[in-house]
Amino acid sequence: MVSPFKILAKDSSCKARTGILYTRHGAVHTPVFMPVATQACVKALTDEDLENAGAECLLSNTYHLYLRPTTKILQTMGGIHKFMHWGGSILTDSGGFQVYSLSKFRKINEEGVTFQSHHDGSKHLFTPENVIQFESEIGSDIWTMLDVCIHAKDPSKHDAREALNITKRWAERAAKAYAKTVAEQQISQQTDGSFSVGNSLLFGIIQGSIFPDLRKEAALHMASLPTHGYCLGGLSLGETLDQMNDSVLAVTENLPEQKPRYFMGLGTPVEMLNAIERGVDMFDCVWPTRVGRNGMAMTSTGRVNIKNAEYRTQEIPLDPQCDCYTCRRFSRAYLCHLYRSAELTSHRLMSIHNIRFLIRLMERAREAITNGTFLSFKEEVIRQYLAK
Repeated sequence: MVSPFKILAKDSSCKARTGILYTRHGAVHTPVFMPVATQACVKALTDEDLENAGAECLLSNTYHLYLRPTTKILQTMGGIHKFMHWGGSILTDSGGFQVYSLSKFRKINEEGVTFQSHHDGSKHLFTPENVIQFESEIGSDIWTMLDVCIHAKDPSKHDAREALNITKRWAERAAKAYAKTVAEQQISQQTDGSFSVGNSLLFGIIQGSIFPDLRKEAALHMASLPTHGYCLGGLSLGETLDQMNDSVLAVTENLPEQKPRYFMGLGTPVEMLNAIERGVDMFDCVWPTRVGRNGMAMTSTGRVNIKNAEYRTQEIPLDPQCDCYTCRRFSRAYLCHLYRSAELTSHRLMSIHNIRFLIRLMERAREAITNGTFLSFKEEVIRQYLAK
């Protein structure tokens, strides 16, 4: 399978690299942070906010969109890009983690996973094949395979092995379903002019919990399948930083270099930089906007809890080094006032800043990799961020 990913530069002192991932909706420069539009919306933000922040790719979720508004409605509306008025790329998570984390009932067998909707308790079945079909109805640019997720904090190796075995078999079925679905969609586009996904990309999800030998096995298996990229799943779920780093390295050391690696659900600066050092290219997380709505901002000198009284009279921006809309226009004092007054505008302004902070961090990381100075850049960023 031809890779749509081009490596532009590598840092000789580590595994960090920069590249471009080409999708139907444009180029995605890596390393990249992808804001999370779970239900076709990044909470509190508009498409214009995201464009101004420099977002090139968003992450949405098959589980949530399947339940509401339904993937059939998205297909009827011309696909998710038209529906939410977003011109950039969109990656859809298969929903395996949400089935694990949100459903009160979950039954896994060879066919797939039966689960209950967290909205109304209704039962549904996800299989490797129908998840691919749902993603085609959504119309996203990057599809991911259905997987089995387990908790990464003190897991049983037996459970991790069982989850990995099923994930591997499901991946083989998903790859066949992808090839069939894309071929059918292309024929449909030629014959009746209806909406078609065209050449969406397929990413496989690598499991194995915190066990390096299982991670290596999973990586080698996924590398043997016809995919365009790889997802590191089942991490950032309670494991230690050392366990995370070892698991990441066990994966990246056993994947082909010419395809992108995506760490699912990671969005904290220190951990992202450590993963980039180990060869990861893509990230997403709800954490930056979630904590922003709760008054916390990431800055170049550490976290700022804008609700604290010390900020009530500070005229400086959240981060004087930041170029986001919020920092260009508003003071900490004003943001503190908005939050304390329960004004919803504070959600938007804090979220804009946190999204831009991480996107800008990725821009700076790409520059450092190109210059061959990534490790010193990483150490300085972490030193300043943890200074408080």
